[in-house]
Amino acid sequence: MIKEELKVEINSINSINAAVLAKMFLNGAKNLDSKKDWINELNVFPVPDGDTGTNMTMTIMSAAKEVSAIENPDMASIAKAISSGSLRGARGNSGVILSQLFRGFTKVIGKEQEVTVPVLSAAFQKAVETAYKAVMKPKEGTILTVARGAADKAAELAEETDDLVYFLDEVIKEAELVLKKTPDMLPVLKQAGVVDSGGQGLVVILQGTFDALLGREIDYTIEADSRTEVRKITKETEAEIKFGYCTEFIIVLNQPLTDQGEHKYKAFLESIGDSIVVVADDEIVKTHVHTNDPGLAIQEALKHGSLSRIKIDNMREEHQERLIKDAQKLAAEQEKQKEADQAQNAPHKEIGFIAVSAGEGLSEVFKGLGTDYMIEGGQTMNPSTEDILNAVNKVNADHVFVFPNNKNIILAANQAAALSEEKKVHVIPTKTIPQGITALINFIPEQSAQENETRMTQEIQNVKTGQVTYAVRDTVIDDKEIRQGDYMGIGDQTILSVGRDKSKVTFEMAELMIDDDSAIVSIYYGEEASEDEANALAEQILEKHADLEVEVQYGGQPIYYYLLSVE
Repeated sequence: MIKEELKVEINSINSINAAVLAKMFLNGAKNLDSKKDWINELNVFPVPDGDTGTNMTMTIMSAAKEVSAIENPDMASIAKAISSGSLRGARGNSGVILSQLFRGFTKVIGKEQEVTVPVLSAAFQKAVETAYKAVMKPKEGTILTVARGAADKAAELAEETDDLVYFLDEVIKEAELVLKKTPDMLPVLKQAGVVDSGGQGLVVILQGTFDALLGREIDYTIEADSRTEVRKITKETEAEIKFGYCTEFIIVLNQPLTDQGEHKYKAFLESIGDSIVVVADDEIVKTHVHTNDPGLAIQEALKHGSLSRIKIDNMREEHQERLIKDAQKLAAEQEKQKEADQAQNAPHKEIGFIAVSAGEGLSEVFKGLGTDYMIEGGQTMNPSTEDILNAVNKVNADHVFVFPNNKNIILAANQAAALSEEKKVHVIPTKTIPQGITALINFIPEQSAQENETRMTQEIQNVKTGQVTYAVRDTVIDDKEIRQGDYMGIGDQTILSVGRDKSKVTFEMAELMIDDDSAIVSIYYGEEASEDEANALAEQILEKHADLEVEVQYGGQPIYYYLLSVE
């Protein structure tokens, strides 16, 4: 019945040529891009850095730009663009797995002149096989499970039909069904009340490709990266803003406005500003105006009733702040280029180091320990495989050690290591910043690269890490009731402490991390915490554990008020 209903809408399709496949892929990418923020919100932990949607989008967009640039596509060129673009653009675990799904998929379609049901089924099988091989310990209830469910359904349908419309519709329905079951496979998903975010991203991509196959009106344009031009802060740029205050409020009317009264009110606003929006009904009037004197607008409004939701923004000040941020961004890019030039022009050596870090203070710690090149990234932005590979190429050494310092970057680092041709890349699987610092401290120059890799990998197992941030939604995890705005102390495996008092939450987290074997506690305070607060925390820990050594350092990391390590 489903098949018949679809055939009413569109005739049966038995093959897809390269041009149609390109459109399908580009629309899958566009569909994911449009829903990435929603997918980000499916993060299990209610932290403000859920990034699965962003990582998958940046991965597929890297491939989409290459596909979009092909003037006369054939299957081989499309396959190469998808595989190469996604491989190098892969970010985060979800992005790397997606790139591996594409890699397997394109191994099949790249050899064909057109795509049929048997070809598509074989491509799905190869995609899943390749992705599972890329993950050391595949976990069910993830994007891998959704992909496998779709591939299994594809193999079943390939025996029944040659109609691609019916085939894809049923495959996507199966993927959606498997996605709904992911909370039953992973208890953390069920506790958080969400489905797997990576699996959801894959379903969104498939839905977008199917829309394109059905010929629905779609914009297939993939925009190139745009860089914000930094303009000088001058009187001229300030003069571009004629009226400086964006003023908004709601009038709760004493009595309904007549048409003449509304016209007179609008005319007054026009006499003092521009960008005027007035929306009125019998009870309220919503007002928006750009003016140099918000008080005049408010005084006039008060003649008609009481005011609520008053909001006044200084647009010139915001403009200045934006320009300053642009200038700071340009300066940071120039400093990064200088750092890259220094790393590349440094004397050749046997072993070099690359670390991923977010926060000025943390980056300085790594540089002080001998890191040759810093990659900016971490919880809020995972660097791509290509970012890491480019960094490797900038370090003038035979062996390059990479410290991902985030569990969501390790796969991308491993992928970069596999792509490196001239240098031997050693990925130390550091999941946190403290692990990366410990690994570097334990480097012994007199030992070989392989001996150091073994030693570092062993030593990071002795580090416990805790991180303090805030909750972005209500949820329950490990029987802990979490409310939006709560502070959370997150350990290596789970949430250790929750509450409304940041200092109390941090101390409780530290107490759960410290045991009889602990010797050193390091506190790195972030950009939204103060040195005084951090010192007070250190004193509180020392009062309880006088035999411990407690260090306080500025980390400057975003999102996380504190990073704690216990060794």
